[in-house]
Amino acid sequence: MKNYLVLIPARAGSQRLSGKNMRKLRDLPLLGHSIAYAVKNGLDDIVVTSNDAAVLDFAIQNKVQVIKRPDALAGNEEPVVTALQHAVDQSQKEYDAVILLQPTNPLRPEGLFKEAISIFEKEDCDSLMTVSRNEHKLGTISNNQFIPYNYEMGQRSQDLEPLFYENGLLYIFNTELLKQGKLLGEKNYPLIVDHPFAEIDIDTEADFKKAELYLKHYTN
Repeated sequence: MKNYLVLIPARAGSQRLSGKNMRKLRDLPLLGHSIAYAVKNGLDDIVVTSNDAAVLDFAIQNKVQVIKRPDALAGNEEPVVTALQHAVDQSQKEYDAVILLQPTNPLRPEGLFKEAISIFEKEDCDSLMTVSRNEHKLGTISNNQFIPYNYEMGQRSQDLEPLFYENGLLYIFNTELLKQGKLLGEKNYPLIVDHPFAEIDIDTEADFKKAELYLKHYTN
């Protein structure tokens, strides 16, 4: 089995939902759900990278390693890849691959982790991402006219061409790929997740309420 580092990026300063990483969903903050998921799946090397003192304190209290992210790498326009590169550079160990768990995706199917690791190693991927089927009839608007994009007017939903969206539940990528400033490589495996939890990506108050509802009514 490869040597994995779990990275959980949780910067301060969310514009749409203030303090969301420490906002409690049931009995745990969003950050806590990702930490608990990694621990439950037997990962020892878990690192939280953040410029938020409350986030860092919570991680330390839960016996998770922390890396203080420089404010220069925590702006609204800063890509997450630079924070991940910084965390790997600060690490005292060498790792074959990184597992990225985002706090904004706190709900994950129980068996997803083992399935992803198994596929990543069996297929010899350089990266893996989770995706889900999109069954909406999509289109664009031009000059106040709706123009179908992935279907023709009158076409049945069940006959749509299969399209998928990046759900953000879990990413795995080789450390060497990250050093090149990339999260997805040429040998990227799209792992399809067919579970209601894949719909939860928290950026707004409405997203948070939806997560509370799903946590109450859906199980793994």
